[in-house]
Amino acid sequence: MSRPTKLRRAPTIEQLERELDRVRSRKRFGRKLRNTFALLMLIAAVTAAVVFAAPVLRIHGSSMSPTLQEGDLLVALRWIPCENGEIAAFSHGDSVLVKRIIASAGDIVDIQEDGTVLVNGQALEERYAVEKDGGELDVELPCRVPSDAWFVMGDHRSVSVDSRSTAVGCMSREQLIGRVVLRVWPLSRMALLSDD
Repeated sequence: MSRPTKLRRAPTIEQLERELDRVRSRKRFGRKLRNTFALLMLIAAVTAAVVFAAPVLRIHGSSMSPTLQEGDLLVALRWIPCENGEIAAFSHGDSVLVKRIIASAGDIVDIQEDGTVLVNGQALEERYAVEKDGGELDVELPCRVPSDAWFVMGDHRSVSVDSRSTAVGCMSREQLIGRVVLRVWPLSRMALLSDD
């Protein structure tokens, strides 16, 4: 003998509406979650692109004073060509050097006893330099800058270790991080950086 089956009651309209709201809420949550994830991925991609294309650097030391001061935050751009007189950042071992480009590939650099810098026989007018100083000078002069390289110096010549030293030498294209174009901190000194 078989047992009688219990008849299930049909859900009420309120129960159906609650279930429909629950399903809709779940779908909305899933959409929001996907949109949030997509936005975070976009932000990460843009951040990575900016960091790669425009690294932000902090100045340590006084080798570029008065142009750049300890603690200044700078933006360097990788795709902008670097020319004589401009400030650029280079990797050197485990550190980053921020220096002024004095001469480019093929140029001949000489430094007189009084610290006057000659490029291709012409004395540079260096309004940015603190003083004329030979600094740490142990490279053989006159020096021809190799291809795909730059001869760089700090603006504060007496304390800067730069291309005048065999410990640094000329900076190669592989070492180039980018041309320094903007000081973003401190806000009171925010400025575009040019070659003067």
